[in-house]
Order: sequence, then structure tokens, then C-alpha cells
Amino acid sequence: MPAAPRAQSDPSAPALRSLSLHLMTIDPLVLLQAYAIGVFPMSDDRDAEEVYWIEPKRRAIMPLRGFHLSRSLARTIRRERFRVTANRDFGGIVSLCAQAAEDRPSTWINREIEQTYRHLHEIGFAHSVEVWDGEELVGGLYGVALGQAFFGESMVSRRTDASKVAIAWLTARMLFAGFTLLDCQFMTEHLRSLGAIEISQRDYLGLLEGALGGVPLGVGRSVLAEGSGSWAELAFAPLAGDAPAGRSPLPPSFTVSGPLSGHDIVQLLTQTS
Repeated sequence: MPAAPRAQSDPSAPALRSLSLHLMTIDPLVLLQAYAIGVFPMSDDRDAEEVYWIEPKRRAIMPLRGFHLSRSLARTIRRERFRVTANRDFGGIVSLCAQAAEDRPSTWINREIEQTYRHLHEIGFAHSVEVWDGEELVGGLYGVALGQAFFGESMVSRRTDASKVAIAWLTARMLFAGFTLLDCQFMTEHLRSLGAIEISQRDYLGLLEGALGGVPLGVGRSVLAEGSGSWAELAFAPLAGDAPAGRSPLPPSFTVSGPLSGHDIVQLLTQTS
């Protein structure tokens, strides 16, 4: 889930094969099957035409019970400086992640990749966490949920700590829902500061196999009608409800739907770290 553009020249991420998609999208079943074997797509630049399949030799993951919650971040979350939702503006998050910014003048999200993940969201496999300052979308992340695994694709911040708030909420919701793997793809100092670790591809594939046990990706296209599954529903659905303008859809209590307030997010992450 890199916050900076992925570089094709990164020796830890050799391209397995290039695909000239030319404004097409990747078939969703092929994409999900690629995730299931530890492979994901990327491009060189926003305007690039080719998409590459990538299999890193070293993989960054976020141990769900090892999230590093600093005092300042805990205070920001507890005081609900930002409003947090899920799947309320998936397209907005992808667009924000794809925009050039001062800290990242280029992006690996070309237009083919953007359209691919928009479609994957429409059929229930790609999900977003949005961070709002009032009515302005100021950060968040998106990725793919499959079985008990979440594959983080990209995150973005337009306010101090916005992306940190997003990944903290994601981690807590995943813990509650019973996920076992949060894949961050490439290590960055930003992720390392939050507790991410690097493991070998072999160890990653072992964790992946456990997280995807029972996902019927080999039965043909019928799997596409099932969506991400019950774990993703439990993690994201409680944050996706509509709300009146200017108000959070999140009731300030720890309910059967899991942690739904900043205080409860901090409490859960503190208890499990």
C-alpha cells in the first residue's frame, strides 16, 4: 500500500510480464487469481499504456496485532479530528491517489488500472476507507478484499495524519472482522513507522494460503457474483451507511458492528498492540 509511486526499476519487484492494455481493463477473475498467487498489477506512469504483473521478493505486511499507535495519532483519532467512512466515495479515493502531488510527481495508477479497480469495486471486491475534513475528502486508501486477506493498493493524505488515520481504522476493522492478512506490498518508512514488517515471498505465500482457504477461485466466473465475502461485509458495511450532510454515519459506541468511534478504535488497537 505504498504512499509513493512504485518504481519499475525496484530490484525487489521484478516485472513478470508486460501487458499492453490500451484503455482496456484487466479481467476481474484474472486479477483476483493473480492476487491469490501473490501477484499484482502496476504501471510506470499515469499516462503509460503498459501494465506489469509484479511479484516482490520481499513483501511488506501490517501485523494486525502489531500496529504502532503513537500518542499523537491516538489523540487525533480519539478526538475524531476527521470523519471516517468506507465505500462512500471509492472513485474519489482512487482519483486522489492517482493525482500528482508535491511529494509524488508521478503515479503508478494509469487509466487502465483506475478503470479496473473501479469495476472491481462495482462487483464488490475492491473497497475504500475515506477520511473527511468536514465535507472535503482529504485522505484514505483502497484495496482488494478476498477471504481473510486485504491487499492494500494505495493510500493518500492531503492533511497531516489523514492516511495514518485511514490505516488505523482499517486495521481495527479488520481485527474485529476476523481478517488475518493485511498486505502492504512494498515497505516505506511511513508504513514502517506504523508497525509494518517485511517478510520473504515464501513466508507471504504461506500467510496468503491460510487467508484464502475456502475461496473458490478455481470454479470459474461464478465466484464473481459472490463479492469479497462475509469478512469484508463485517469490516466495511457498518461504515458505509448514508448520513445527513455534515454528520458522521458512525454511532459513538462499540456495538455488535464493532468499533465505530475514534475512542473505540484506539481502545482496540491499544489492547492488541
